Amino acid sequence: MFSRLALAFALVCAVPACARTSSVRAGQGAAARTMRAEATAVGRVADPALQKLLRDHWQWYLAWAPVFATTAGEHRYDDRIDDNSRNGIVIAREARHAFLDRARGVDFHRLSPDDQTTLSLFTELLAAEIASEGCAFEEWSLSVADNPVTTWSNLPEQHRVSSRADAINLLARYRQIPRWIDNVVANLRRGAAAGLFANAETTRRVITMVEALLARPIDEWPLLAPARAEPAFATDFRATVEQGIRPAFTRYLAALKHDILPHARDDSHAGIGSLPWGASCYRAQIRAFTSLDRDPVELHALGRSELARIHAEMAILGERLFGARDLAAILLHLRNDPALYFDSEDEVEAKARALLASAQAAVSRVFATLPRSSCVVTRLPDYEAAYSTIAYYRPPHADGSKPGEYVVNVMAPKTRPRYEAEALAFHEAVPGHHLQIAIAQELGEVPAFRKFLGTTAFVEGWALYAERLADELGLYSDDLARLGRLGYESWRAARLVVDTGIHAFGWSREQAVQFMLTNTTLAENNIRNEVD
Repeated sequence: MFSRLALAFALVCAVPACARTSSVRAGQGAAARTMRAEATAVGRVADPALQKLLRDHWQWYLAWAPVFATTAGEHRYDDRIDDNSRNGIVIAREARHAFLDRARGVDFHRLSPDDQTTLSLFTELLAAEIASEGCAFEEWSLSVADNPVTTWSNLPEQHRVSSRADAINLLARYRQIPRWIDNVVANLRRGAAAGLFANAETTRRVITMVEALLARPIDEWPLLAPARAEPAFATDFRATVEQGIRPAFTRYLAALKHDILPHARDDSHAGIGSLPWGASCYRAQIRAFTSLDRDPVELHALGRSELARIHAEMAILGERLFGARDLAAILLHLRNDPALYFDSEDEVEAKARALLASAQAAVSRVFATLPRSSCVVTRLPDYEAAYSTIAYYRPPHADGSKPGEYVVNVMAPKTRPRYEAEALAFHEAVPGHHLQIAIAQELGEVPAFRKFLGTTAFVEGWALYAERLADELGLYSDDLARLGRLGYESWRAARLVVDTGIHAFGWSREQAVQFMLTNTTLAENNIRNEVD
């Protein structure tokens, strides 16, 4: 799974919320950096009109998502966060529509084949974003993966402090966070006034996350990690968190408890289809994630047919390993043998490191091009581990200040199967996400949006393929690990069934959980997080 550094939910940084401070680095070689950014924006695009369009869009995008800009190696906006106010959202939507109009005005037939590809991808990106605007996510959506706790607890990882200037800019960002959180509350209340609410289980989970953060001593908050890197600013960081950010989280928690949870959708109405425009929103999301106009009925059937194929392959290995071809018997064996699960958090992490090292050695023998950025294993932060998926990948920073990260969930190790660890590492790290994403970022000849704003179907498609590729590279240790790979493949196919079931066909949360328990090898705690 690609990182939630997902750009789809970033919101515009517009004047007046973000323009009150100026980045310390901004005045240092600003002209040179602007020229580099413009060159990066266009790559080797030949058509002048398309060049200008891409330059203008990329400059806007960096200002629109300033924390992303930092990770992309652009430091002109290091003192800003995005503007998620109602006005900021409107401005961003107007900008997107204007860029799409310009893209559609470029004479496609006069372009070179390479430029035609770039224009097609650029137009699709904007069209998908605009189609998703109709979902009005900011007015109702809650997520354990994307909320103020995860967004801002992760900021010190995205904005590293290695100098006085970094500390000053990060403090400037911290001072804007209370307003950002209050804007989240205002947006949710606006949706509530229109009868739009998240589902109750997700609301309860986010409430629990916020309560857990507020219960921690302030010095243990992830937001205070930079204070240890720059002791001269420790007092300022602590005061900003204690006097500004913490009270904002308290206000956010109160709004969730009193304004949202009492009216949240129950488990029988968890899907987006329960919202007034749910069907059109769901179709828009299918287009955004796949780039294709696919009917939910078609995707549901595809998931079921893929499961039948995968289960047939699992039966062959099940007979070889356990003398059982029946899927239920295979799942019973996998879920009830304690020897097949890890014993400790350290063991989970050590296995991930060993698998990454073996995969890196294997790909160096067969791939002509490898990323310059390294990949490392890190533990998933404890503030999200209880609610998160098994693992995910974070891309490297484009300026080389941070490697790619294979982020592993080590919580509750006795629910983490040993036999799935290999497929997981090969998907999330090498030859999966790290190989594809890091190389993409390092391609000098393509425009920036093609390097950093990938289509989910392509990004996840490569990682899924990488699981089988790893077998061709001799990376799986035995048939049990290969069964783990098939278990992961069944996980992906089951999600097609479950996702369409919940959002298009009115499945309840428990119906989705039971389907995944019956059709995949995942442990129940992971299944419940997946369904959420």
